[in-house]
Amino acid sequence: MTETGTLMPPAPQANRHPVDARCVRLLTKAENAAAVAPAVETLALSRGADDLLVEVKAAAVNPSDVKAATGLMPYAIFPRTSGRDYAGVVIDGPAEFIGRDVFGSSGDLGIRRDGTHATHLVVERDAVVEKPAGISWDEAAGIGVPFVTAMEGLRRAGLPKAGETVLVMGVNGKVGQAAVQIASWHGARVIGVVRKSEPYEGHSNSPVEVIDASATDVATRVRELTGGKGADIVYNTVGDPYFQAAHKSLALRGRQILIAAVDRIVQFNILEFYRGQHTYVGIDTLALSSVATGEVLRELAPGFAGGHLKPFPIKPSAIYPLEQAKAAFVAVAGSSRDRVILRP
Repeated sequence: MTETGTLMPPAPQANRHPVDARCVRLLTKAENAAAVAPAVETLALSRGADDLLVEVKAAAVNPSDVKAATGLMPYAIFPRTSGRDYAGVVIDGPAEFIGRDVFGSSGDLGIRRDGTHATHLVVERDAVVEKPAGISWDEAAGIGVPFVTAMEGLRRAGLPKAGETVLVMGVNGKVGQAAVQIASWHGARVIGVVRKSEPYEGHSNSPVEVIDASATDVATRVRELTGGKGADIVYNTVGDPYFQAAHKSLALRGRQILIAAVDRIVQFNILEFYRGQHTYVGIDTLALSSVATGEVLRELAPGFAGGHLKPFPIKPSAIYPLEQAKAAFVAVAGSSRDRVILRP
């Protein structure tokens, strides 16, 4: 009852009928990828008042899933259900959500709390994004981490504009391909860098010039291709092996995005940095909540709906049932270029 005497609507209640979900469980930290021993267990899942219960149709396995299983992320909890990316159908929650085909990703699912490698998932209502028509469950599940990483980097650096040049180091990796798609969707010219002679393998909205770093000085070639200006944005998906080449490729007021490292320490020319008025942007999508990740994916959704962005092709040989989660983890740990999917 309010002060005016009107009745207040009843508070929403949590689901009183838990669902038995089959889940891939990581029971304890493994010494290495080969020692990861996931088990499939049945857990009862209940949603909160503002949560959704999703029947998972497909879930991707990411390198971060493997790293978190081997103790490289000290904040990862054990035991837990693994998995960050998913696609599925909402089967319980607020009425307007029930029956929707959705997909999503997260920095905390599968790391700090139970994740997506299961038949069912409980997630916040603001975390899910409507699955674009024409994209399969497997393809939708494979969008998550690579596209969120690419988009968050470009958002933080300033989305490229028509006429700008984006240089992507490691262009045939999944984040590299996602960065190409997003940059070319926004009208930028894209140049890619590979470590050996090979063409660009992914989708793009415009031609991609490819530089073979094993045969060409990257920075010199970038200057040649841009009339001496350099790249407005360098998306460095590899880290320190390309740090100097990326640094020397930057245009005045250029931005370098960094998401990975092999060796943590690099030499850094401060004079060139401030005289070039450069910006370095560090991206860690593990710091993004499910809801924050959903916001990024909603920005990308029109690109997928309009055909400017395309999901990664999923090979039948890269799809595993939950009971073969170990084989899926080993495939990812082996640096497979395939997008690996678990299908409950």
